[in-house]
Amino acid sequence: MTVTATQATPGHVPSGQTQPGGGAVHARRWRRVAPYLQAAPLAVTLILFLLIPILTILVVSFWDYDSVRVIPDFVLTNYAELLTSPVTWKTYLNTVKFAALTWAITLVIGFAVAYFLAFHIRSTSWQMVLFLVCTIPFWTSNIIRMISWIPFLGRNGLLNSTLIAAGVIDQPLEFLLFSDFSVVLAYVHLNALFMVVPIFNSMMRIDRALVEAARDAGAAGWQVVWNVILPLSKPGIAIGSIFVVTLVMGDFITVRLMSGGQSASIGLMIANEISLLQYPAAAANAVILLAVVLLMVAAMLRVVDIRKEL
Repeated sequence: MTVTATQATPGHVPSGQTQPGGGAVHARRWRRVAPYLQAAPLAVTLILFLLIPILTILVVSFWDYDSVRVIPDFVLTNYAELLTSPVTWKTYLNTVKFAALTWAITLVIGFAVAYFLAFHIRSTSWQMVLFLVCTIPFWTSNIIRMISWIPFLGRNGLLNSTLIAAGVIDQPLEFLLFSDFSVVLAYVHLNALFMVVPIFNSMMRIDRALVEAARDAGAAGWQVVWNVILPLSKPGIAIGSIFVVTLVMGDFITVRLMSGGQSASIGLMIANEISLLQYPAAAANAVILLAVVLLMVAAMLRVVDIRKEL
C-alpha cells in the first residue's frame, strides 16, 4: 500500500478554512480607514464649495482687464493699485471702524442679555421663551429690518417728531439717518443675536457652585461677574466676536442703504467693481479682505482658546 504525504507550507491555509486572526486584521484595517471615510463627505464639500472658489478668486486676481474684457495673464497691477491707493486705505480704516464699534456695542448688549437669561431667569421654559423672543427680528429679511429704520430715524420721522413735540429739541436731528450713526445702529440691530447666542451657551455651562462659592467668600455682585462669569464666558465671547467682525467686514448693502452713499466699506467697493465688470480688481480686493479678516480672527484665537467651547 502506497501512502502519499502532503507537507503543509508555513502560512498556508487549506481551502475552506479561515486563517486565525484574519478577522482581527480586517477590523484593524477598518478602524484605520473609517475616520477618513467619515470625514470624506465634509472634505469633498469644503473642497468644492470653499477651496476651489477661493483658489479661483486668487487666480483671477492676477489677471488683467480693460473696459470691455478680462484678459487671462499674470500681472501684479491690481494689487499694486489697491495697496498704493489712499482711497483703499481710508476705506479699510472706515470698515474696521464700523466693525470695532459694532463689536463693542454688541458685546455689551450680548453679555447683558445672556447674563440676564442665564442667571436671573430660573425657569428653563422661560429662558427658551425669552430666547426665542430675541430671534423674532430674524424672521424677516435683513433689508426689511434696515428699511424699517428709515421712517423712524428720518428728518420728519417718528423719533424727531416725538422729540420736537416733547420740546426736547427745536429742529430735527440730521445725524440720525444717512450717516455713520445709522450704519452702526443697523449693524448692531442685525448682528446682536450672533453675540448673544454663544455667550448664553457659555454661561449655561458655568457651574453654579462656583458662583455660590464666590458669594459665600464675600464677593460683591460685580466681582462675581468680573472674576468668575466673565473669564468662563470668554470662549463664547470669542465665537460671537468672530461672527460679528466677519459679518461686518464683508457686508456692503447696509452701508449703501443706511449711509445714503455718504460712507464706504470694502464690501461696497468690491460690489462697485463687480458692477463695472472689473473682476480682477474685485478679486484682488477680495483676497486682501480675506487676509485681513483671517489676521483678525487669528488674533482673537490667540487671546481666547475656543476649543473649550467646541
